[in-house]
Amino acid sequence: IMYCGTGLYSLPEASRLVGVPSRDINRWLFGYHCLKTVGDDAVRKDIEPLWKTEHSDQDYDERVIGFRDLIELRFVREFVRHGVSLQVIRCSLQAASEIYGVSHPMSLPRFKTDGKLIYAEAHDEKVNEASLVDLKHRQAVIKEIISPTLYDGIVYDAKQQRVNKWYPVLDVGGGKAIVIDPSRQFGAPIVEETGTPTDVLFASYLAEGGDDHALAMTARLYEVPTKLVKAAVRFEGNLKRKQH
Repeated sequence: IMYCGTGLYSLPEASRLVGVPSRDINRWLFGYHCLKTVGDDAVRKDIEPLWKTEHSDQDYDERVIGFRDLIELRFVREFVRHGVSLQVIRCSLQAASEIYGVSHPMSLPRFKTDGKLIYAEAHDEKVNEASLVDLKHRQAVIKEIISPTLYDGIVYDAKQQRVNKWYPVLDVGGGKAIVIDPSRQFGAPIVEETGTPTDVLFASYLAEGGDDHALAMTARLYEVPTKLVKAAVRFEGNLKRKQH
């Protein structure tokens, strides 16, 4: 089964985890079309996906993506939030894919150092708007985007140099209670110590009343330490608040 070790996420679930609207994920990763006026005619123009998703060759009832797609989306999200156009992002991805020989280059550890150069080359050589951008300002923006904090919680496989885990929340002191690991629970967020999905614990917590008693009841029911139930509840609660 292909999703074993690659993770499996519906677009709404991916949206929940990375904070990007489902509509944008759909357009970025599956392409779309628009109408362009040529003379007196309206001509359909097809826009290609930013990259080929991990499950693109599989037949599912709905559109889904994999773990590496999810991680790559985090980086695209940050470029978009800083005002970088999709045209520039597309050029950067193409340049990086050619240099590194991979389909998901932004999440590589090497992109930490090479990303600025790749972005600058794509911006200068392939996008006309480059002449309107102040060089110093652009470098400052990219330095802010490709910062060490963007890689916080990401764990790489030492041999393959690819992401194999993501700790979406780092507690005070660097604690890592919650993990997204494509080799466990199809990549759903879980309590790392027990493998219990965070959404299951959160649902139980709410069903039991959403108070300290509910924490204790959920901890006993699922045999998860109370402090880890708290971490799961905090994680799921924060995701819900970000959606509204």
